[in-house]
Amino acid sequence: MDILHGLNAVPDTFGVPDGTVLTIGVFDGVHRGHQMLIKSAVEEAKRLQVPCVVMTFEPHPVAVFRPEAAPTALMPLEERARLIEELGVDALIVIDFREELAGESAQDYFDTVVMGTLHARHVFVGENFTFGRDASGTSQTMVQLGEQSGVDVTVVRLLKEGATRICSTAIRDELAQGNISVAKDYMGRPFSVVAPIERGAGRGGRELGYPTANQYVADISALPKDGVYAGWLTIIDDAPVGGDMIPGKRYPAAISVGTNPTFGDKRRSVESYVLDRDADLYDRMARVEFVAKVRDMMKFDSVDELLDYMARDVAHTRELLS
Repeated sequence: MDILHGLNAVPDTFGVPDGTVLTIGVFDGVHRGHQMLIKSAVEEAKRLQVPCVVMTFEPHPVAVFRPEAAPTALMPLEERARLIEELGVDALIVIDFREELAGESAQDYFDTVVMGTLHARHVFVGENFTFGRDASGTSQTMVQLGEQSGVDVTVVRLLKEGATRICSTAIRDELAQGNISVAKDYMGRPFSVVAPIERGAGRGGRELGYPTANQYVADISALPKDGVYAGWLTIIDDAPVGGDMIPGKRYPAAISVGTNPTFGDKRRSVESYVLDRDADLYDRMARVEFVAKVRDMMKFDSVDELLDYMARDVAHTRELLS
């Protein structure tokens, strides 16, 4: 999959002469609803024998217009791109809304993107899609503009789980409540954190006997509710790992999310104790997947009480992942 940053990076001959199939959205989380939309576009592109193009945005458009209301990100752009590529997309266009399209009317947006740069002959959008200055265009606006210009437009209905619409907002809400299994169902895969492993306070291995891989994410990134979870850790870069861990292989882990209230730490982190493994993971890039919740975060009166609970957490994690 080609990844192009900005419309100016798209060659003039792109999609010429046969056109493209295009879908547009932030696609944060690449959840089941996003997957359905993108797969529909991929199937149509195969039928027409033309490239399938996804246009996405970084940062989130809301962060440009109303920074105080900007949603937390379910995943970094690199993860979004990886998952979109796995769906069979040929090209990903990444738009910085601060530099492109934000001030254009719906008509100009259509003329610039659909008719102009990307030469789309079929556009797929979700029913809650908006575009143009002040989100003045809707999915039905796109349909009308397509009819006037000879471009097919398909509006894909939102996917629901019972009465709940599967959307990025719903996933963030479930994560905030610690409902990992529900978030997993909506996403079609476990929620994960991707970040480098950094040095922490050092007390996990030195004082407690549970060495952890510590990750710190930006404040704009979504995390589950503070607590202990069972999941998997995978080293996702290619450099060799010291010890007995292999890059690309998933390892069971007991995962703590929070600020370590027992020790009075202030910085929120993700700390993973990889079961039965000992490796130097500092500065490695890792993906941590959250599979099940073990318990809420607690503040303990003593280190001995903490150690007792940590032993229980590890045992419970083994059971959940076995």
